[in-house]
Amino acid sequence: TSAEMATAHLGFNIDAPRWDQSTFVGRLKHFLNITDPRTVLVPEKELDRAKALVEACRAGLVPPGSSREQLLYAKKLYDSAFHPDSGEKMNLIGRMSFQVPGGMALTGCMLQFYRTVPAVVFWQWVNQSFNAIVNYTNRNAASPISLRQIGVAYITATGTALATAVGLNLYTKRAPPLLARWVPFAAVAAANCVNIPMMRQQEIINGVTVTDGDNNELGCSRRAAVKGIAQVVVSRITMAAPGMIILPIIMERLERFPFMQRIRVLHGPLQVLLCGGFLLFMVPAACALFPQRCSLALADLELELRDSIVAKHGDKVPYVYFNKGL
Repeated sequence: TSAEMATAHLGFNIDAPRWDQSTFVGRLKHFLNITDPRTVLVPEKELDRAKALVEACRAGLVPPGSSREQLLYAKKLYDSAFHPDSGEKMNLIGRMSFQVPGGMALTGCMLQFYRTVPAVVFWQWVNQSFNAIVNYTNRNAASPISLRQIGVAYITATGTALATAVGLNLYTKRAPPLLARWVPFAAVAAANCVNIPMMRQQEIINGVTVTDGDNNELGCSRRAAVKGIAQVVVSRITMAAPGMIILPIIMERLERFPFMQRIRVLHGPLQVLLCGGFLLFMVPAACALFPQRCSLALADLELELRDSIVAKHGDKVPYVYFNKGL
């Protein structure tokens, strides 16, 4: 409508969040929007058109006839496929919108094939390879990381996951069957605690750029990096937890029924589908646990950075802000 077009032109800020990002519900709506797995199927050309439209809008050059809905859809595609710091197109596997299809296949297989050591080793290795791509893709792009560091992070995380999975797998041979089904989750949680900090070690070593409330750069903080990365670790473990903890209980009960024992071949596909159901909600919910634009009180910063901010701005900057990554 002409009214919609008018709002698209008059003071429409394409980067302003559609929902209040200071509340969990607002962040959940935001991430339900950008982790929508359907955006994975959008052709490259359409993604490029969406980026061009967003950039035109930022420059105040909204193409005539563009409605607000078109601009919001372009922003949805842009947010799902392009890195928030660098603006570069992210690889398909690393996008948060690929977490549901990719995660459901891998989680389903880890939960199904947990009985033998070779199966545990194979699926944990595949899962850590997937995680390494996701973590590298969603890092804070202001902190470059070398190929050697990526390799060390990948090997360390994979080693941690395999050691946890194989060790617990052997330990639970004499334990109740349900405990053995929870081994994949323990391995995934342990690997996340290693993989994400290792993949983003440059941020811990050099710090991340922190800004004031108006996005003016104030310097780099290692403490901000540690806070952001810790929140991402918690989010990733939360993302996997319901599916990997509740689903084994469901399968344990279902497998007692005679009809389930007759259709053993369908157990794997069933677990994959059920994992998808959990992840559809858990991916956006876990991403929404903490604000994307993370804040840190001035008092919690390193002494030198705090002194330099106070020297320049006095007491006008009580908090600093930074992108925590995903």
